[in-house]
Amino acid sequence: MAEQAPNKWLITLAVMVPTLIEILDTSIANVALGHIQGSLSAGQDEVTWVLTSYLVSNAIVIPISGFLSKLLGRRNYLLWSVTVFTIASMCCGLATNLGMLVFFRIIQGIGGGGLQPMSQAILLEAYPPKERGLAMAIFAMGAVLGPILGPLLGGYITDNYSWRWIFNINVPVGILAMALIWFYIKDPDYLERRKAGDAVDYLGLALLSLGLGCLQIVLDKGQQDDWFSADYILTLSVIAGVCLSAFLIWELRCKHPVVDLKVFADRTFAMGNIVMFFGFFAFFGSIVLLPLYLQNLMGYTAFLSGVVLGPGGLIMLAILPIVGKATTKIDARILLCIGLCISAYSLFRMAGFSLDIDIGTAIAARNVQAIGIAFFFVPLSYLTMAFIPREGMNNASAVFNLLRNLGGSFGVAFVTTLLARRAQFHQARLIENLTPYDLSYQSAKERLTAYLAPKVLGLYDASQTASGALYKLLLKQANAMAFCDVFHAQGQLFLGLAVLMWIMKKPPMGSKMPEGMH
Repeated sequence: MAEQAPNKWLITLAVMVPTLIEILDTSIANVALGHIQGSLSAGQDEVTWVLTSYLVSNAIVIPISGFLSKLLGRRNYLLWSVTVFTIASMCCGLATNLGMLVFFRIIQGIGGGGLQPMSQAILLEAYPPKERGLAMAIFAMGAVLGPILGPLLGGYITDNYSWRWIFNINVPVGILAMALIWFYIKDPDYLERRKAGDAVDYLGLALLSLGLGCLQIVLDKGQQDDWFSADYILTLSVIAGVCLSAFLIWELRCKHPVVDLKVFADRTFAMGNIVMFFGFFAFFGSIVLLPLYLQNLMGYTAFLSGVVLGPGGLIMLAILPIVGKATTKIDARILLCIGLCISAYSLFRMAGFSLDIDIGTAIAARNVQAIGIAFFFVPLSYLTMAFIPREGMNNASAVFNLLRNLGGSFGVAFVTTLLARRAQFHQARLIENLTPYDLSYQSAKERLTAYLAPKVLGLYDASQTASGALYKLLLKQANAMAFCDVFHAQGQLFLGLAVLMWIMKKPPMGSKMPEGMH
């Protein structure tokens, strides 16, 4: 008698529990850096390695997760990953110095790297072909909401308990995840396993690891150290470029590649990855920018910033399953185009922000963006994997998740750099008017001096104070204009993707699914 397959909802629970905590850990420590720095007596530049170390090891493991699942078996690999992640999390919480914390964050990233692609592949296989849009909606809840909820949850835990608890809470959740995987995840018969005597692509593995590791450090540290002005950034950039270029050439010629790049021969998969990369490029950039705008320029507290972001997360939770269900009846390309256009519109609304907006205006723009992202992620995931046979799902999912994460990393690096450059540009242009020959400036300075004169020691001090206040106001306006420029650039990127995405083929639906995907 054939063994009964586990219920798809139990499989969903088994893979989404560890995936959610892994995604949360990419951002949950961001808000705790100040506490970690003080607790472990670390420098400000040194403590950021707590974030960078995790992202580097995570980025290296994601693309080779398909190879590792073939080597160990997918169920065994998932158990191994969650076990390593859980033990490393416990060790992070017990760390007594920065070096120990960074080391165990590297191990934590190695353990967690394969969870996202494996979870996506398993969900795509666990659901009937016509319900794969719903499966991707569930996956999106973790992939999209994790980076949003991470800082909020991390801030609450750090403020009310200790920074160590942002790692310690992973331990009971990890144990639960191990039990769920043990009971409900099975390796399907068609899943290819590595045979004894099969060659291992050590060269490809080395090139990929070194190239991605260097690239992630460059993206994470570049703006902080003024990019190529720092010798180590220049050196790492060259190493990354050479290694990744050599990797692409080698993998296309290798008989048993660690990452099968031939999957890009499917134009829908190739274009889907391009849209995902640049879509997350713009989306992650805006996630970084909006809280910075509210806190640095508008004077919002971290809590008020959470109030602006929070409703958008709830809206996404509500809409994602609806969009997933819609993929069974509506061409997913139409849904994706709607999502890209709505995302562009939301960013154009943010580009119209001024320093006088109220909190309702910020919440409204953020909520519109949440609707757009729900319509973006689910149809795109469904479309990208639509023509991938099930035996190639592990490899394809690994590539897809790598490019999604890299898109986010490139996006954050891009917006922080562009923001600094545009702020300098606007400051240089505005300061041209801060001269004794500009009537508006002189009038404003005279009024402010007259107001301050009775409150300070003398007219000279009042004049100097007025000049300083007007200069601070200029800097604030220059920064606000820079934020608007970056929001506008991101909106234009989404509009460009709304045109390019039509290169993808119309996806099969229902009974029209390819035979290999059933």
